[in-house]
Order: sequence, then structure tokens, then C-alpha cells
Amino acid sequence: MESQMNTQIFTVMAIIAGIVLAAAAGVLVCRQFRAAARQRALDTMDGFDFEYYCADLLAADGFVDVKVTRSSGDYGIDILAEKDGVTYAIQCKRYTGLVGVKAVQEAYAGRDYYDRMVGAVLTNQYFTKPAVQAARKLKILLWDRDYLQAMEKN
Repeated sequence: MESQMNTQIFTVMAIIAGIVLAAAAGVLVCRQFRAAARQRALDTMDGFDFEYYCADLLAADGFVDVKVTRSSGDYGIDILAEKDGVTYAIQCKRYTGLVGVKAVQEAYAGRDYYDRMVGAVLTNQYFTKPAVQAARKLKILLWDRDYLQAMEKN
């Protein structure tokens, strides 16, 4: 009798454990699906929508006075922002391939034009080696896809 009761308890516990594992797996699959959908949407936005998307992410990440510049005559800068007393001039690039030196040069020129402390390039992709070298020399921050994804998680 006691043996039969132990078997029933073990069976119920095994069923509960199975349900918990299945629910956890379902949650993980849903999270991965949503993340993939966000990335597809990010990669298909037009440049204008991408700029506003980045501005919203920056604001959610603690930047203040976040402003998207006008689309023409912006001197290469798409977003002006401030964080912890540091002012930023940010060039946004929604690309399908690697971002090159030209974006770094635009951020460099725009930083000085807008009299900002820091220039940055924010992209949904990654940077060419020459772009990384130029950014290092010109003291421009490079925020790539990994940085963007980290901001999305916050």
C-alpha cells in the first residue's frame, strides 16, 4: 500500500516537472521568436524610422534632450543628445552591410559643427576595419549591432 502511494506521488511529481519544463521551453521559444522579429523589423526600417527608433532607445537608456535633426542639412548628424552632462552628436546608419569610413568622417565633422563633446556612429550592422581605425584616431564612438541589441534589452 505504501509502495503504491509512493509510486503515485512520484508519477504526479514527474508530470508536474514535465509541465514546468514544457512551459519554460515555450517561454524561451517565444522570446527567441520576438527577438528575431525585432531584428527583422530593425533591418527593414527606412533610414528616417531608424533615426527615430534610435532616438527612442537612447532616451530609454538614460539620454536626455534627445533630438532628431532635420533630414537635410544636418551636417551628418541625425541625433543630438546628452547623458551625465556629456553632449553627443550621433550619426545613424541603417545598412545592409558593413559601415565604412564615411560615416566616421560625418560624425567627426558633425560633432564639431554642433559643438558637442562626443561624436558617435550608431548602426544596425558592424564596421569595416578602416572605419574602426579612423574612429580610434578621430575619437569617435562606434556603436554597432551588439550595442544596439544591448540597448533594446534595457
